[in-house]
Amino acid sequence: MYGLHTLFQALKYQAFVDFGYLMLLIYFIAMALVTSYCLLQFHLLYLYKRFHRENPKITYRQYEMDDPNIPFVTVQLPMFNEMYVAERIIDCVVQQEYPKDKFEIHVLDDSTDETVEIVAKKVAEYKALGFNIEHIHRVNRQGYKAGALQEAMPRANGEYIAIFDADFTPRTDFLRKTMPYFEDEKVGIVQTRWEHINANQSMITRMQALQLNVHFTVEQAGRSYGNLLLQFNGTAGVWRKKVIGEAGGWQSDTLTEDLDLSFRAQIMGYKIQYLEKLESPAELPIEMNALKGQQFRWNKGGAQNSRKLIKLIWNTDKLNFIQKTHAISQLLAYGVFLYMFVAGLSSIPLAFAFSELGISTHFLSFSVLGLFSVAAISYTANITAALRETAPTLKEKLQFFGLFFSFMPISLGLSLYNTIAVIEGYMGKASSFVRTPKYGAMAANKDNSFKKASYTARKISWVTYAEGLMALIFLTTAIIGAVTGNGAFVLFHSMLAFGFGTICYYSIKHLRYR
Repeated sequence: MYGLHTLFQALKYQAFVDFGYLMLLIYFIAMALVTSYCLLQFHLLYLYKRFHRENPKITYRQYEMDDPNIPFVTVQLPMFNEMYVAERIIDCVVQQEYPKDKFEIHVLDDSTDETVEIVAKKVAEYKALGFNIEHIHRVNRQGYKAGALQEAMPRANGEYIAIFDADFTPRTDFLRKTMPYFEDEKVGIVQTRWEHINANQSMITRMQALQLNVHFTVEQAGRSYGNLLLQFNGTAGVWRKKVIGEAGGWQSDTLTEDLDLSFRAQIMGYKIQYLEKLESPAELPIEMNALKGQQFRWNKGGAQNSRKLIKLIWNTDKLNFIQKTHAISQLLAYGVFLYMFVAGLSSIPLAFAFSELGISTHFLSFSVLGLFSVAAISYTANITAALRETAPTLKEKLQFFGLFFSFMPISLGLSLYNTIAVIEGYMGKASSFVRTPKYGAMAANKDNSFKKASYTARKISWVTYAEGLMALIFLTTAIIGAVTGNGAFVLFHSMLAFGFGTICYYSIKHLRYR
């Protein structure tokens, strides 16, 4: 009996060790994928800095109002239930410093609420003033935004189509500064940089601005300067109309039709002209549930496009190896949240198995390379970007690091929600296009007035409960690790606990008043 007991104990111990090695392998693979992506991002930082070092001054062309070469443009404004911002975007577009007879405005309205009447009244007002503006209202919402854009194509009289989402407030010189670049026949798309009209409203908006600034400086500009594939960001840009048709048109089989069509157009040989210093102001989501919905759509759509486009990218002979590598990395980047979530889960048992595996925790220190890359890229995008006209102050630098070290754990807190999105995207699961609600004037208030708005979430999602549970689990493992001396993942688990707890807290706090 004693021998059997000893054998059983030995088998239990061996199973524990084997499980530990399995968790180590899973953790290593997940963090290696994250680190590889971060190093490719660091290459974009190198391209960005090299270009601006060699081109310290960038000037953009623009048409004068009496220029005979000014082309006719169709401005499309797709929207769905945007009662708080619909009037604002229409008011901004009609103020374009562009000959009135050289552009038309099509409001592509799929709304089912008061937005329909608001838009109809505003369109009638400007029609009476002589503007070429139409209210195109659909009642079926088939294909969502992609469907609205595709159905409106035959009605567009311009050879060029500018697109603005309802939460944007384009500057009056937008058309005059973007249209000259289409004189190059290879330019199929002109994309401008998003600016944030409410970036400093709250911690939530400041963190979004920090992240988006990375995309619209180092990522987009770095890809542009390195002759790599960029993406059209769905808004604040202009398309050559024929390119949309040649590339297969707007397709609604993914939630990010903008990424899909822009990649297909570039594979055909057209290029995106990115104007880093031409900003297009827009409103950031001001509450957590809207932000999570936006993140879900972007990540699921990105995963759907990876299924759809990677094989096409790899097999084309119009792209070189570096272009293919970065394009595929860009598509797979939407899996980073999945990799981080898997790393977090596998680190729980691994934290207590390290001592039995006989492996130094220094073995995993390579992941610091990824953190260093993210920090360097974020610092450049938000503090030393080439578009700045003045040198950063010490206060700005200190504020950046404070924000960055809050941003990292809260980004980890979004990993569960975004993991679900990515898995659904990889599996090809269909879902409706849920637009991100914006609140117009309420977005300027630093109170909770938005919680009375029509579009604010009313119910607690099961994912929010799961995020609260994850916060408790990681807090417990961090405390146990600190008490027992298994400190390998105490910092990582503390960050995860803080991140999941913060996301859960604000998801509940930002529910609509009942």
